[in-house]
Order: sequence, then structure tokens, then C-alpha cells
Amino acid sequence: MAHGHAMPQPVALPGVQKIIAVGSGKGGVGKTTVAVNLAIALSKLGQRVGLVDADVYGPNVPLMMGSTQQPRVSNGMIEPNLTHGVKTISIGYISPGDKPMVMRGPMLHQIIRQFLQQVEWGELDYLIIDLPPGTGDIVISLVQTVPLTGAIVVSTPSDVSLEDARKALEMFAQVNVEVLGIVENMSHFTCPHCQHEIDIFSRGGAERTAKQFNVTFLGGIELVPAIREGGDRGLPVTLAGPKSPQAAEFFKVAEKVKERADEVAAKVKDVIEIH
Repeated sequence: MAHGHAMPQPVALPGVQKIIAVGSGKGGVGKTTVAVNLAIALSKLGQRVGLVDADVYGPNVPLMMGSTQQPRVSNGMIEPNLTHGVKTISIGYISPGDKPMVMRGPMLHQIIRQFLQQVEWGELDYLIIDLPPGTGDIVISLVQTVPLTGAIVVSTPSDVSLEDARKALEMFAQVNVEVLGIVENMSHFTCPHCQHEIDIFSRGGAERTAKQFNVTFLGGIELVPAIREGGDRGLPVTLAGPKSPQAAEFFKVAEKVKERADEVAAKVKDVIEIH
């Protein structure tokens, strides 16, 4: 890197306490499902929550949150949509339809900055950022724009998915973002007729990977048709609250994320006080 080009320093968002990125090494592992249900679960646990859909190539948050409303702009600031108690922004609200977004790196960087700095977030306990799959530019843009509290890596138990999850772990390590933990999605399937558990994508791999990399295992989400149906209808399962059997695991994950985010935030505070 040429001298004289200082890396842009991240700037905290006023009023936003903790910023958590949800990533995965590959697509199709249910990362957005986890991000959306985590956001709603945290909100049901009494937290003020925002959700940024940073997956600009394939924004699924509008469908899963059941909102296509165009955000209003006032005084040069974008007002996020308030859906299911969560303040949400997505490129899908701004450019809806099936046309794919074709964008180069600098444009992506600009959109991410806008979604963070030019949105009227107000006071939030958590801002959840749903990253695009893979290990690309957006994460670097994000790290340069705002201080992240930490990241969550989503994987299925299959070896291919875990290999990519390990890449995501390495990527967060390279940009100095603490991983709060790993979520194993589509962990197992219970037959509705005989209640027998079937490990469609294998099982327990994410937990083993978490141990190997010395990061927290945040929990396993069962492969339940209701989770997909809820996402497709814009009514995520967590709306039913922690007592719902389909949502219970998400609430456990949300509790663990809160715990880990508090630990990391306390550590950062100690470091600042020492200096």
C-alpha cells in the first residue's frame, strides 16, 4: 500500500450502541433468515433494533420482513422502514423488482456508507447488518465506515459450507473484527410423522469448527418448514415470541449474542479507559 494513503477511520454512529455483522462464506445457508429472526428476537427481548440489508446483489430482507414501502427522505436523511418493530433499510426498498443490481466496488462502498451514515437510525441498542455471502469488498467498506462490535458467522453443518465458514472466520480475523460466534443453520430435521431426527446436511460440524477456532457456538437452528414459510410470507417465526417451538432456538441465539456483545463492549471500554 502506498504511503500517505491512510485507511479511512471508522466513525461511530450517534445513538447506536452495538453494530453486529452477520456473514457467511457462501450463499444459501440461511444467513438472511438468521439476521432477520435475530433482529426480531432482540426486539422482542426489549432491545431497540435496526437492520441493514447490505446484500445489495440479492436483497431478501424486504420479502422476509414483508415490506416493500419506499423509505421517505427528509432533510437529506433516509427514514428507515419500521417493520415488525425493527427499523430496516434495503436496496430492495429503493430499487424494487427483479432487475439484478449491477455495481462496481466504489458504488457498493457508497451505498453501504449511505445506509449507515445517512439513515435516521435514532437511538438503537443493536444495528444488525446482513452481509452479502462470501468475503468481499463490502466487509472492508463496513469496517472502514463504522466500528463493529462483532460478527456472527452462519453455516450449515455440511463440509462445503464449513470450509467457507472458516474463510469467513479468517476474513473477520484479518480485518480485526471479533467473531461473537457461529450459528449452525438447518442443523437437523425432525420427521413430523415419527418424530425421528434426520441429519440432512450432517450435524454438529459448526460446533466442532467453533471449538477448533476457539469461538462461541451460538446454537443450532433446526430445519423447519415453518421458518422458510414465515420468511416467504414476510412473517418471520420469531414474531410468535420465545414460547413458540419454532422460534425458541432463535431466542436462545439472541440471548447468547447479547451476552457476547456485552462482553466485547466491556472489553473495548476497559481498553479505552486504560489508554
